Amino acid sequence: MNRSAMEDLIAWKNRNGRKPLILRGARQVGKTWLMKEFGKRHFESVAYVNFEDNPRMERLFLADLDIPRILQGLSIETGVAIDPEKTLLIFDEVQAVPRALTSLKYFNENAPGIAIVAAGSLLGIALHPGTSFPVGKVEFLDLHPLSFLEYLDAIGEESLVETLSRKDWTLLGVFHERLTELLKSYLLVGGMPEAVVAYTATQNPMDARNVHGRILEAYEQDFSKHAPPSTVPRIRMLWKSLPSQLARENRKFLYDLVKEHARAREYELGLLWLVDSGLVHQVHRVSKPSMPLAAYQDLKAFKLFCVDVGLLATMARLDPRSVLEGDKVFEEFKGALTEQYVCQQLLSLSGPRRNPTPFYWSSERSDGEIDFVLQLEGAIIPLEVKASENLQAKSLRAYRDAFAPPLCVRTSLAGYRREEWLLNLPLYAVSLVPWALEDHAGRASRTFPR
Repeated sequence: MNRSAMEDLIAWKNRNGRKPLILRGARQVGKTWLMKEFGKRHFESVAYVNFEDNPRMERLFLADLDIPRILQGLSIETGVAIDPEKTLLIFDEVQAVPRALTSLKYFNENAPGIAIVAAGSLLGIALHPGTSFPVGKVEFLDLHPLSFLEYLDAIGEESLVETLSRKDWTLLGVFHERLTELLKSYLLVGGMPEAVVAYTATQNPMDARNVHGRILEAYEQDFSKHAPPSTVPRIRMLWKSLPSQLARENRKFLYDLVKEHARAREYELGLLWLVDSGLVHQVHRVSKPSMPLAAYQDLKAFKLFCVDVGLLATMARLDPRSVLEGDKVFEEFKGALTEQYVCQQLLSLSGPRRNPTPFYWSSERSDGEIDFVLQLEGAIIPLEVKASENLQAKSLRAYRDAFAPPLCVRTSLAGYRREEWLLNLPLYAVSLVPWALEDHAGRASRTFPR
């Protein structure tokens, strides 16, 4: 299994003045595998420590944060002689021992040559009482479920990945139907690595569905294990409301769908917990699509998306056999799976300046909405999601007339199509939005030389 985040880890390893790296992401997205595989490929030795249910390590870090003493203890624990030039030190489930998280500051200051990657599922990190977080002394890398391109690679479709990477639209048009069928399977299987492995072995979506069930059960157990007891019931209610929230035409999150007459302040802590754990993503409305987008976000209006499209399909109890017929899967939940898929691909983008935070825009009168707006390469790009081949673009046209963006993008089941002001990207190629902007800018500079 190849993960695009491996390139980010290699870049971190080779960077001068690197700091300890924290790999963030929800449980089961593949953090442990990625860290170990990175160590195996790019270091001579790996010292791996899992802090969960490890009283020895809790005592080691409780005494003091003297780095030579801690390194000696880690060598005894792992059986690995830690060489700053040759060893990758891995702290897994670091949130289980808050002092180990704090120690990253001292590793950065007193042993900067040692390569340390720490991982936590964010369960308990952001809200852990008494934790001294090493602000400014660490770097971060977010890991999400497999993107659609990573999924294609994992199931043996490397040639299609290469064709997409080359943007060979003529050849992609030949295999448009095949890519659409593969995308349908991805909407049901999702990108959780264990589910992808299970599906690859049998080509039966029900095997992936069984894995989803185990993952969802583990998440619910984590609620009770890590969240404040008084908050657990609200976390469960918020989590279980996701399918009904996304099944609405207007996907703006409504607390009334969690519980009748519910108030935002009653669920703020529970929502923060779900966001910090990586299980949900908040996409905020912007009142004005201007730079920087974050300055115009409406903190009271947002959509919630699940960590993974396959998990969402399982939570909604969609029957894999029925939705794989025709294009029904794209229109289930009024297109909610499709919008969830697009959000997931945007969050998975990597590379320099390629990790946009998605927002959405709606007019003050609520008579127009753009599914996603992105800040890319110093430009604000609107992205409209169509769950069918319907190529009408009334909202995009109105948005263009009002704000004159450099490029408008629509993603749908239709093939690649370029018009004067509008670009249609097939849903299976939505991760190429950054390229589309660069390509558009290049065409404009050739047409109107500066």
